[in-house]
Amino acid sequence: MMKRTLLAVLAASALTSPLAAQRAAALATAADAKVAALRDKALTDDTAYKIVEGITTEVGPRMTGTEAAPRARAWSVAKLKALGFKNVRVETYQLPVWSRGTESGDLVAPYAQKLHLVGLGNSGATPAGGLTLPIVYFATYNDLALAADGSLKGKIAFVSNAMQPTQDGSSYGSQGTARFVGPNVAAKKGAAAIVIRSIGTDHGRGPHAGNTNFDAGVTPIPAAALSVADAEHVERLVKLGKPVTLKLVLEDKQVGMRDSGNVVAEVPGTDPKAGIVLVGGHLDSWDLGTGAIDDASGVAITAAAAKIVMDSGQRPRRTIRVVWFGDEESGGFGGAAYAKAHAGERHATAAESDFGADRVWRFESSLPDAAKPVVDRLAVVLAPLGIIRGAGTPHGGTDVGPTIATGVAGIDLNQSGLRYFDYHHTPEDTLDRIDPEQLRQNVAAWTAMIATVANAPEEIGPIVLEK
Repeated sequence: MMKRTLLAVLAASALTSPLAAQRAAALATAADAKVAALRDKALTDDTAYKIVEGITTEVGPRMTGTEAAPRARAWSVAKLKALGFKNVRVETYQLPVWSRGTESGDLVAPYAQKLHLVGLGNSGATPAGGLTLPIVYFATYNDLALAADGSLKGKIAFVSNAMQPTQDGSSYGSQGTARFVGPNVAAKKGAAAIVIRSIGTDHGRGPHAGNTNFDAGVTPIPAAALSVADAEHVERLVKLGKPVTLKLVLEDKQVGMRDSGNVVAEVPGTDPKAGIVLVGGHLDSWDLGTGAIDDASGVAITAAAAKIVMDSGQRPRRTIRVVWFGDEESGGFGGAAYAKAHAGERHATAAESDFGADRVWRFESSLPDAAKPVVDRLAVVLAPLGIIRGAGTPHGGTDVGPTIATGVAGIDLNQSGLRYFDYHHTPEDTLDRIDPEQLRQNVAAWTAMIATVANAPEEIGPIVLEK
């Protein structure tokens, strides 16, 4: 009797919880048969894989400021036109460019060994011939931040915080601080240079590239990321209790302003006043691999999904705009340039794919209350793909973040990050890391989202931003 009573209480509690109410609402919403058919078609479509294969094979790495960047834009224009998109063009802008030169690291004492490292974007250069100096070990970024001012003069700071795999990728934010701001902090404390353990979840000898930034008035110091395996090796030397000396050579530099551009394509809608559905990813990549998961897969997923909607035989109510942003890695200049250039246009939603090609497991949105039925329909059509509705506020990402910041509703289709940071920004970011089945699940999710939002009869107005 007690057990039955307890179960009854728990059941009643569950039915009155916010999550249960959300589930009940979703179950009470009818699935759109046309959207479901497009979703299922996407599960057998390999357009996205062919795009990733094409750009990684025919262009390769696409680092901002290199000769590959304009080749990538030209390739993208031709590809989007061939896929049938309209109004395909490049929208140009200028940005500051940092260039990688000769880079090397060698342990000098207590035991000599060559290290695998890569200079961080915006790193300063070592003197001619490099720097040979003792290191100061910091287990975490916080330990570096607590170091006394001036205590690192004549030293190389070494920060070795370890990143753990998480489904939502949250450890990138917590541990990535060592890369994002660690060099700036080390410079302020007088360090001659800094090396960090790569921000990644692997244990190999391929280092992870990535950007760092220095405050105005702070002279950039040489900054590099050691491969995880080599950072662990240096840690072991530190624990022997003997001084560790490192020779570092970084011939990196700023080369001034250069041209870049966003590649834009459209599926024209029937109602210009209903707003634009903005989707895309970033075209640029780091130079160590071929940029397959970061972010050829993102531009491929969103374009393939938009094409399926375009080829359905019914023009969408809203214009679907596919943007392959020209620069994300070196500072997000592509997203900022797009938001500035299109500030006078009405956008209904904005979303980007920039987290690899593994399966989507959750979606989140910031659509206004008046558009709640759109979100309910989206929950129903995504559920068969194993995608749950989250309760958080969508981040959007670096590329569409500036547009969302103006009050445009954001939609996030969250992908699994459990293996993403094994390959992120490394020489291993290549086509063979793409799982075709998971890639198709992504395209199906994006197809369902785009079709649902682009054809929604509800008005999707701007969000009222908090002041």
